[in-house]
Amino acid sequence: MDLLLSSYAQEDSPTHGSSDPDSSPTRIPLPSKSAAPNVDDTMLSLTVSGQAHSQVHKPLDPTQHVVSFNPTYDQLWTPIVGPAHPYAKDGLAQGLRNHKLGFVENASIEPFVFDEQYNTYYKFGYAADPSENRYVGDVVGFEKNDGITVYNIPQHEQKKRKLEKKKEMMEESDQVVDAVEVQNPASETWLMNNRKSPWAGKKEWVQGELTEEQKKYAEEHAKKKAEKEGVEKEKGESHLDKSTFHGKEEKDYQGRSWIAPPKDAKASNDHCYIPKKLVHTWSGHTKGVSAIRFFPRHGHLILSAGMDTKVKIWDVFNSGKCMRTYMGHNKAVRDIYFTNDGTKFLSAGYDKNIKYWDTETGQVISTFSTGKIPYVVRLNPDDDKQNILLAGMSDKKIVQWDMNSGQITQEYDQHLGAVNTITFVDDNRRFVTSSDDKSLRVWEFGIPVVIKYISEPHMHSMPAISLHPNKNWLACQSLDNQILIYSTRERFQLNKKKRFAGHIVAGYACQVNFSPDGRFVMSGDGEGRCWFWDWKSCKVFRTLKCHDGVCIGSEWHPLEQSKVATCGWDGLIKYW
Repeated sequence: MDLLLSSYAQEDSPTHGSSDPDSSPTRIPLPSKSAAPNVDDTMLSLTVSGQAHSQVHKPLDPTQHVVSFNPTYDQLWTPIVGPAHPYAKDGLAQGLRNHKLGFVENASIEPFVFDEQYNTYYKFGYAADPSENRYVGDVVGFEKNDGITVYNIPQHEQKKRKLEKKKEMMEESDQVVDAVEVQNPASETWLMNNRKSPWAGKKEWVQGELTEEQKKYAEEHAKKKAEKEGVEKEKGESHLDKSTFHGKEEKDYQGRSWIAPPKDAKASNDHCYIPKKLVHTWSGHTKGVSAIRFFPRHGHLILSAGMDTKVKIWDVFNSGKCMRTYMGHNKAVRDIYFTNDGTKFLSAGYDKNIKYWDTETGQVISTFSTGKIPYVVRLNPDDDKQNILLAGMSDKKIVQWDMNSGQITQEYDQHLGAVNTITFVDDNRRFVTSSDDKSLRVWEFGIPVVIKYISEPHMHSMPAISLHPNKNWLACQSLDNQILIYSTRERFQLNKKKRFAGHIVAGYACQVNFSPDGRFVMSGDGEGRCWFWDWKSCKVFRTLKCHDGVCIGSEWHPLEQSKVATCGWDGLIKYW
């Protein structure tokens, strides 16, 4: 069947030598493809309506943007030359072309097979003919090699290569290794039956029965692991209940415990003053001190958490000596917190354990752990909820335990970074948490849904937060060297009028605190100083050079209004 080609040999304008401008283009029959003669289409002249024209225009390219002549209507709307594209309406495959000339489809031979035979021919001199079931090239070589291809390496060749590789490795490391190849019996049969397979000769590891040697090794490994775990367990147990009392006697002649507050411990006046000189220094920790806490309400004892894994409690009023050492953690202690009556306290360590201690006897009442590092521990301040423990963890969660049952009763999981602080507000119905994700979140106690989320572009991480004595304000130690004040009422707004600055705390979780009357704000800094600001004017009132290195913790005495305790990474606790 002859193909018809639309002639594009039209006149430049319909009035130029044509009696019928609307006549359809002339179509000429072409000879078959096999007998097509060489034709110079530039010299071709066609007769249109009896008129000969010497100028012929080539077909228009539908993709070109510029045309160098004025085509006729018929030229513009003539069908595109050649067969229609199967996947395009207009004959052009928009986005479906996989070759610059159109489509190339795999036919009769896959790419992998082609590569295999191509490389085999250049390696061995023979290859399979895909059109016929025969081989071409070096027939003698084909019979000699048993028809293998470059991808079918025989077993003896595989062994030879492995031994050569081992020999090279031995020469490089100067170590003598027995070049014994361990064969896998599970796959040996399959390999023997599939010698011509692409994978023939490759001994892939398939899990089957263990050999005697492998069983022996597994038993020894399990034994060593059990011994190691046993040693660690014994080590942990040896730490668990160890506590040493350093005082003269645990009970006085009246039978009162050493933790009982003195009868004359009461507030001297309601007006606080900033300390000027050093009163006492406690030194007993062999490494830095990470936190200090005064005994609730009376302050006759002070508890300290050390990076030497120990927690110590010191006398403040009388002898000024260490009264008891609590040794239960095997890594640095991060945080400590007293119960309301001071008879018990919590400690959180980098060994991922939270321990609940009896202050008087030094016994560990219970231990809690989720397998993550606890950064902060708090008890619900309500007297009837002293059994509820909250811990901010390194895995972004705040975990709530019932210490009576030892069960986790709630998880608050909304933060995007490790949780650093937990502060109860609004009559202990809510609590505020800060995190490494540079945000503050307010929670309803017992409900794991955030009721307020505070995150601004200017905010930095706030690793220490303290509540004002009037319970209306939160002081947040921001890592951009300032203390920001947020309200604790419904809106939890930033108080832009109050901002305390001057100290350098970037990178350190320096504790921020208030005087009992709320007139002064206090904070340590990274250079060992303790800073005091006036609450109303926000001006620096005084600075004290307290420690060599970081002054990480500072606490105002609850009764003696002009005395302050500080602790630092130099291992000292100072009383001012």
